[in-house]
Amino acid sequence: MDKRERSAIFRQRLNDAMGRAGLNKSSLSQAIGVDRSTISQLLSDNHARLPNAQVIGECAHTLGVSADWLLGLSERPERANDLLDVALSMPQAERSSVDEQLFEWHKEAAGYKIRHVPATLPDFLKSPAMLRWEYEQHMGKTPDQAIGAMEDHLSWIRARQGDYEIAIPLHELESFAAGTGYYTGLSAGIRKEQVDQWIAQYDQFYPSLRIFLFDAHKVFSAPLTVFGPLMAMIYLGRHYIVFRDSARVQAMTNHFDWLVRESSIDARDFIASLNALDVR
Repeated sequence: MDKRERSAIFRQRLNDAMGRAGLNKSSLSQAIGVDRSTISQLLSDNHARLPNAQVIGECAHTLGVSADWLLGLSERPERANDLLDVALSMPQAERSSVDEQLFEWHKEAAGYKIRHVPATLPDFLKSPAMLRWEYEQHMGKTPDQAIGAMEDHLSWIRARQGDYEIAIPLHELESFAAGTGYYTGLSAGIRKEQVDQWIAQYDQFYPSLRIFLFDAHKVFSAPLTVFGPLMAMIYLGRHYIVFRDSARVQAMTNHFDWLVRESSIDARDFIASLNALDVR
């Protein structure tokens, strides 16, 4: 990039940043300690020179942007610390995936494919009876609140008409059918009712909703959700680790797509797998 081109980018971005900050030439010149004529020169189409590093740094600091962005060296206006906060955050997580924060991220990603590896089985596909069993000892959310959130999420998916892919380890479904592990104490009646509901829901939503089953002996995944190209999230339990930078979002997208390619049971065969479950 030659000097004139970089100078033109600087002028445009300086002008844009001043507009967003609500500053004019006089107020910016006063804030950074230069004459108003200096700012007028910087914004003039006839001025092809870039200011010195001190002026660039003061402009960036006052306007809340990075000097690299002003100079056309970056496409992100955030300063280094702010950019890290945007790219990586660790918000607190609710007890389960029906919490409000996760639902807001789903709505933010409307129109994009959502890829999801749940911590157990997808909460928004659980029956009211199963949610009541899960939440009866939970202090943070009542069973009725969990059921309401599930219904809101399901209604949103129903209206959205987008792509939603879920990858679940086979052993999770087998443990559910047998009532072992996490599902110990969940009655066979509730589990059978749940399987019937899954079959009805899947028949209704497929192919917008696709569920793949993978063998954890061959491939592994932590609980995660990828919201199109916008963000990706890993579920820790008390917190989410949220990434918004494109390289990491793409890496987690590739990870999920690898799970799908390596799945033992394709989405087209999910109902057949449910029918074959030995619920006891």
